[in-house]
Amino acid sequence: MIPNPAAPGPLKALGPVIQLAYFPTDFDAAMTYWIETVGVGPFFVLNDVKLGEMKYKGAPTEAVFTMAIGYWNDIQIELIKTDSTEPSLYHGEYAVRDRLHHVCVFVDDIKAARAACAESGAEVIVEGKVGEDGEVIYVDPGKGPGYVIEYLQPMAGSEGLFQMMKDAARDWDGTDPVRVLQ
Repeated sequence: MIPNPAAPGPLKALGPVIQLAYFPTDFDAAMTYWIETVGVGPFFVLNDVKLGEMKYKGAPTEAVFTMAIGYWNDIQIELIKTDSTEPSLYHGEYAVRDRLHHVCVFVDDIKAARAACAESGAEVIVEGKVGEDGEVIYVDPGKGPGYVIEYLQPMAGSEGLFQMMKDAARDWDGTDPVRVLQ
């Protein structure tokens, strides 16, 4: 029987899902799959990513990771590779591999996202700063690994970077499928 709640929860109201994120066992093979089988590309690789003031389950961590972002129309496909053994979403119970790891929602106000998450009982798993004025939280809304939601208040100027990636995907002819950003 399908439940009939009195009212929908507050998380959907924060915005649409803009990203599907995966934590593959084989990062390069996953990129090849998305490029050659699905047609997503080009992928833009960001190495040595580290959040400012990052915390995992409330404790400071120095986790470092690599991410590759490509677009499938308006949806970001993100592939993640961990570059450290520090506590993070990519070690331990939340390190689900080779299936959907998390989804991402862009928000204008991270404080409002935190409030909605608190209202719904979602646990903040990871939090940190993105650049000078951006902030991110990853929350478990209660279903555990594989159901994580990332709420990102992007840093100023990042909309241009994401638009460049989206434009490259729209006109992509298959050349230069993997592009490393500095």
